[in-house]
Amino acid sequence: MADAAPTIGTPLEAEIRRRIAAAGPMPVGEYMALCLTDRAHGYYTTRDPLGARGDFITAPEISQMFGELIGLWMAAVWKQMGEPDNIRVIELGPGRGTMMTDALRATRVIPAFRTAVVLHLVEISPALQAQQEATFQELPVPMFWHAALKDVPAGPAIIVANEFFDALPVNQAVKTDRGWHERRIEVDSEGKLAFTVAPDPIPHFDRLLPPAVREAAPSSIFEWHADTVAMEMGRRIGRDGGAALVIDYGHAVSAVGETLQAVGQHAYANPLTAPGTIDLTAHVDFQALARAVESMGANSFGPIEQSEFLRRLGIETRAASLKAKAAGTRAAEIDAALARLTGHDRTGMGMLFKAAAYAHPSVGVPPGFES
Repeated sequence: MADAAPTIGTPLEAEIRRRIAAAGPMPVGEYMALCLTDRAHGYYTTRDPLGARGDFITAPEISQMFGELIGLWMAAVWKQMGEPDNIRVIELGPGRGTMMTDALRATRVIPAFRTAVVLHLVEISPALQAQQEATFQELPVPMFWHAALKDVPAGPAIIVANEFFDALPVNQAVKTDRGWHERRIEVDSEGKLAFTVAPDPIPHFDRLLPPAVREAAPSSIFEWHADTVAMEMGRRIGRDGGAALVIDYGHAVSAVGETLQAVGQHAYANPLTAPGTIDLTAHVDFQALARAVESMGANSFGPIEQSEFLRRLGIETRAASLKAKAAGTRAAEIDAALARLTGHDRTGMGMLFKAAAYAHPSVGVPPGFES
């Protein structure tokens, strides 16, 4: 009796299997890119993943305080830039537009900055762009959408990216006695998607690695993101002036270890199950990010823990101000949001998430990153 055909859970899984059958095992980075950005079936191109009904909640959705502080950070950087009268405020992956709405509301106290702002939003998801258009309907600033950072017109810019770089495709390699082999995805003997490694080592891969990674034990996994977006960010800052702020979860120093993970309905899932319907992310390597940005002429600052960054920007003072005007249970909600954003416990974002800034040498040290 013939074995039963494997159950194929999603349309994207069928396409992935077709590609593996035609070309052999698929690199992890290619698989992740398809899962997230495939035009017909990708996770980000076909749904709104945010909020209580989505798969995860980001810091701006937790409290208005987060976006307000980012807005004041942008205005302070603009002053350090010499107050250019046309400043491109660029957000990478704006989500529902919550952070930028809160940010620009907070800058009403600096009307000259608001007058100078032209908003540029880098977004690949039609569903999220529709949400952003609705959210920004009342914003009194010119705004434009782009598919990629390279499409934004040249000129002085302030770039913000909250939980953007963790969603870029990550590549993986596995250490063996023969060297580092690319990690790939195959259809195994049971007809399931499974991890495997390329038969031959990646040529000269050791030369590209930090010394601590180079000496890793066999079976270690090393991950890296493509430098394309980071280098474009550094190139813009180094050429046109300005600064960037990146807030994401990740590690300060390049190291071995697998961080690729899948999340669906606020719970962890198998990244090879139901491709296209669950979120895939991997920790940001802030050391590698800094190397890419610095190679294009910008200076880097941090990373520091999100809790420290928000405290330096005054989140505790802002929380106290909001509580003074709060009614009913609102004060307790503000306390809970503050704990979520700055806490170091299992549910807190304060230690896992980090903030880093990148700036043209003329800008000096961005706010919050003073030694």
